[in-house]
Amino acid sequence: MHQDLWAPWRMAYLRELEKRRTELGDDVPVLNDFIRHAWENPELDRSTYVVHRSEVGLIMLNRFPYSNGHLLVALGEARPRLLDHAPEEQAALWRLVSIGVDLVERGFEPHGVNIGVNQGDAAGAGLPQHLHVHIVPRWSGDVNFMSAVGNVRVIPDDLGEVAGRYRDLARERYGHES
Repeated sequence: MHQDLWAPWRMAYLRELEKRRTELGDDVPVLNDFIRHAWENPELDRSTYVVHRSEVGLIMLNRFPYSNGHLLVALGEARPRLLDHAPEEQAALWRLVSIGVDLVERGFEPHGVNIGVNQGDAAGAGLPQHLHVHIVPRWSGDVNFMSAVGNVRVIPDDLGEVAGRYRDLARERYGHES
């Protein structure tokens, strides 16, 4: 028996992006730099879902996750390419990625983890002006096929609850409160 799953927020989001792309043209980023906004406003960490900060970067939840617990990792300094960052900045980014993977593994105990960087529009970067790393927990038999067949994602947890879980783990293990 065929059943429909509805995610009207997704189409509204896609239409809004297309509208902005038409209004702004191809040379202007469609999305505001929400990572920079979060970086520059630590007092908003709860509402921007920042779960950990270092002196140079942050770890935050993806508001449109591929799976439950999906994190974004970025340096505060916005640059579009990995090689635009000095070697010590690259090392700091990968240290944050390591912390993010630790949080995902301890917080969700996934069967696997995808770690990826989409550099540039052609590579699928939704925010090409601010390089960031995706950390995506995966489980054997997870339902990511829903994206392909139903144009929806199944995310079983509330973002605020997930962020709280990650913040508790980060504070416990890394001694920082966001």
